[in-house]
Amino acid sequence: MSNHPGISDATKQRVWELAKQLNYQPNHLAAALRKGRSNTLGVVVPHIDGHFFALVVKGIETIANRAGFNVMICQSNEDAAQEKKNIETLLNAQVDGILVSVSLYTQDFQHIEEVRRRGIPLVFFDRIMESADVSAVVLDDYQGGYSAVQHLIEQGCRRIAHLGGPQHLNICKNRFQGYAAALREHDLPVEMCRVHFSDLSILDGSRGMEQLLLQDPSLDAVFSCNDLASVGAMQVLKRQGRRVPHDVALVGFSNELFASLTEPMLSSVDQRGEEMGRTAVHLLLEMVAQGPDNVAPRQVLLQPELLVRESSQLIPSEQTL
Repeated sequence: MSNHPGISDATKQRVWELAKQLNYQPNHLAAALRKGRSNTLGVVVPHIDGHFFALVVKGIETIANRAGFNVMICQSNEDAAQEKKNIETLLNAQVDGILVSVSLYTQDFQHIEEVRRRGIPLVFFDRIMESADVSAVVLDDYQGGYSAVQHLIEQGCRRIAHLGGPQHLNICKNRFQGYAAALREHDLPVEMCRVHFSDLSILDGSRGMEQLLLQDPSLDAVFSCNDLASVGAMQVLKRQGRRVPHDVALVGFSNELFASLTEPMLSSVDQRGEEMGRTAVHLLLEMVAQGPDNVAPRQVLLQPELLVRESSQLIPSEQTL
């Protein structure tokens, strides 16, 4: 079936004809495992219904397929228990390496430690287990938060609120720290009455915005940890008759596809998803080729880009899309 040169053409022809009659399909996975490889990489993402993770997966598949690897994609759906099952499934499938971005609620990393215990190459991306001895590709979320708030201050805003996410999650913690640092650098107070932490759904954004306005009706800007919460905030501001950006300026994070479709269009920090996926799989393939113990842990920091649109633009800017 593999056209081996040591077998006569007549014998090959008879085998091929019989295989066609029986509709025989070679088991490529079994063949690969005989060679000690499955030629498959596993990917665990929180979800793929948003623009960011879809771009990451696109970047991963592009490089993996070019290198001759298939990709198994699992969604945790922001469920830590499901994430654990995803990891077990990939281990049982004997994948050659795993790329993972942890769920919103993952705080116990025993299932991740099991991957490392088995010597399976592992690379985190975006949401990570914070440890010096893991390989990961992340955005500089601190700088992203800092840049967003810096921009709002440059627009003349002084009472800037924050819709933040769970602080055990690296991305949310770093974005909040960037927010706070920008305020302090401009001698503006970090008032916790202007900060609301949630799971960052549209509904969370709505409820958070209502609470922030109750606690401080004078706020003039909001930096949101993601774009979904920004949409919820924008809905509340419109219902209360507050103009965006004239009364309250708004900046989100992630640069989802809908960010340029809202009214007004939403300013947002781009996370460079496709580049993150390409970089992460390059790291993983290096570990697969050389063995995880032969590659020193590396953490790659990508730089964010603030995309200024109508929702925060009080002063004309050349950055406007």
